[in-house]
Amino acid sequence: MPYSYGMPVSPLRAGLTCKCPACGKGKLFKGFLDVAESCDTCGQDFSAVNSGDGPAVFIILIVGFIVGGLAVATELAYHPPYWLQLTIWLPTIFILSIGLLRPFKAYLIALQFKHKASSEIERY
Repeated sequence: MPYSYGMPVSPLRAGLTCKCPACGKGKLFKGFLDVAESCDTCGQDFSAVNSGDGPAVFIILIVGFIVGGLAVATELAYHPPYWLQLTIWLPTIFILSIGLLRPFKAYLIALQFKHKASSEIERY
């Protein structure tokens, strides 16, 4: 039974906490990036949810902007050797990308619920 009472959860809050966009309490994911079939708290169905490649695109742009800017600033200020640049920035890219992927996916799913982006999503 879908959640049908109370105030809707903010998409930003649901995204940052990776919780159900309907009730804000149940888990949205059953694995690292696998969306659960339904909320274990309110029963909201997640079968119509699909964030596609959206989270990856945003993360590529954001991480590329941050790391690219910092790498250029580091090069201009300190002129470190290339091996040191690679040692610093490759792990940074990996950690930022993996760390942001799950919250961005949850945020885009919460936005789908807020704006009823799919005709199959029943909300309230």
